[in-house]
Amino acid sequence: MTITIAHLQPLVALAAGVLILLIPRLLNFFVAAYLILVGLIGLGVFRALS
Repeated sequence: MTITIAHLQPLVALAAGVLILLIPRLLNFFVAAYLILVGLIGLGVFRALS
């Protein structure tokens, strides 16, 4: 199986969900990191990667 950018978001979401269940304090970190990443992608900072 080849992992593409389309597989990245579900894998990150799954890993984050498991870690949040194990260590609930990580929720703030994951939410903040996700919002920053979405904001940077929305601004086109990672345009060269896609």
